[in-house]
Amino acid sequence: MASAPRIATPTPATEVLAEFSSDVVMGLSQPGQKELPSKYLYDEVGSALFDVICVLPEYGLSRAGMRLLQRHAADIVDRVPGPVVVAELGSGSGQKTKWLLEALARRQRVNYYPIDISSSALFRCQLELSHIDLVSIVGFERAYLDGLREVAARRRDEEHLLVLFLGSTIGNFDRPAGDRFLREVRSTLREGDALLLATDLEKPVSTLTLAYDDSAGVTAAFNRNLLARINRELEGDFDLSNFEHVARYDRFERRVEMHLRSKIWQRIAIRKAGFRFYMREGETIWTESSHKYDAQEVIEMGERTGYRSAGQWIDHEWPFAQTLFFAG
Repeated sequence: MASAPRIATPTPATEVLAEFSSDVVMGLSQPGQKELPSKYLYDEVGSALFDVICVLPEYGLSRAGMRLLQRHAADIVDRVPGPVVVAELGSGSGQKTKWLLEALARRQRVNYYPIDISSSALFRCQLELSHIDLVSIVGFERAYLDGLREVAARRRDEEHLLVLFLGSTIGNFDRPAGDRFLREVRSTLREGDALLLATDLEKPVSTLTLAYDDSAGVTAAFNRNLLARINRELEGDFDLSNFEHVARYDRFERRVEMHLRSKIWQRIAIRKAGFRFYMREGETIWTESSHKYDAQEVIEMGERTGYRSAGQWIDHEWPFAQTLFFAG
């Protein structure tokens, strides 16, 4: 039986629930477009559904990222001077990360710090990676930047920090917010530290639409689970049958948007938050954005936020990039 993951100072459950409640009320109180932060899609059920999405034929994104790391992990880590401490933002199950850790472990003992707000994701990460010799795993149940600051405070003076952001999650930010986030990461790094950034690249709209609205309905279940999570944790009374999953592409912003559209006029209560609201027929809750890039744009994004490019690897079967940056 697998041991429980080592988690450094997990966030108290009451604090997590209070933040969730506050974010839900704020997002659903918007006078125009209602929205919910995409990070809350990934509870235990949502994370399991996302693992299924990653193996669907329509969703080539995860397989592309994994192909690149499997093929180029040795080249990537050879460009990062040692000794190295590894922090991963949004580790998920850690399946993609194993190629990099195995390559690093061939030259040194590795301290690996997965950072995720989902304790179940950290547990699955431990299961996936605990077999790798010379790798020590300590998880941080934290928001990205909070966890990264804690990892940075732990490293020794001679150690470089390699930050992994592998899930193309930067695409969940709009472009100005993505720049701000990368600058905040940069403020935690020292000269010589590195960031490996995954980005999904532009491709035909028909391909993207299928990727976010698969024929099996798994992505729809993943999206509606956010409402089910509110029901479970905050005593909401969402009737999931009254909402339909919608994926649409904004050509101007170059992003896929996921929404939950109300089929009827309805009143909804979230008892633990003391909050009630209504939704009109056809009104939507915006749950996720996934911005798409071109390869040169990714390099320029890094350069204007305080980094210098040290290499870029592109998968052409499903256009996708892994770009290595150094804090510059």
